[in-house]
Amino acid sequence: MKVSEIYNMDIYSDSGQYLGEVKDAIVDLEKGEVSRLLMEEWRNATEEDIRRILQHKSVLFRNIKNISDVVLVSSGTGAKQAASSSNSAEVSDLMGR
Repeated sequence: MKVSEIYNMDIYSDSGQYLGEVKDAIVDLEKGEVSRLLMEEWRNATEEDIRRILQHKSVLFRNIKNISDVVLVSSGTGAKQAASSSNSAEVSDLMGR
């Protein structure tokens, strides 16, 4: 599946909670894999905006259980758990520093 095929797909937890819609993705070019799906575009965002998006509007790709008509993620792995996985180094990397 191409990353472009999941844009605008709805994201749900496996408990049925609607989390948002795929608006962007973060790709780890060194590993050649998607690391996060974002529910908000981050282009031209400030450092504060990027931190907020990572903490509240993203899901780690490793927590995705299935992609079909919707993106299904493990319960508790939505935006709130992403906060524990985001850090200053990740924000700095995204800001190109």
